[in-house]
Amino acid sequence: QVQLVESGGGLAQAGGSLRLSCAASGPSFSSYVLAWFRQAQGKEREFVAWAGLQETHTYHTDSVKGRFTISRDNAKSTVDLQMNSLKPEDTAVYYCAAGVVLSTRVKSYYYWGQGTQVTVSS
Repeated sequence: QVQLVESGGGLAQAGGSLRLSCAASGPSFSSYVLAWFRQAQGKEREFVAWAGLQETHTYHTDSVKGRFTISRDNAKSTVDLQMNSLKPEDTAVYYCAAGVVLSTRVKSYYYWGQGTQVTVSS
């Protein structure tokens, strides 16, 4: 079983940056697909980005392409999300997740962190 703990959320102004980090504990970290999702108040949880088993294999949803970057470090058992050019619509609770298939679907991920709040003011 994998335990995931997010950190790095907070308040940012529009156009600013934040970096989220997710630390994992448990066996076989490098064998999991890692992803970031977010959930705005009153809305469904939505996919943001995933990182495949190879550190260079990544995918980002269209709304964050060119602004957000997911990166994993298998040696440190971490997955980060660098968020630049933040917009008020990026405000949400951000979740780290681990699964075994490359997917944008919530149901494809078995393990979840507790979430970290990101608030972007205009």
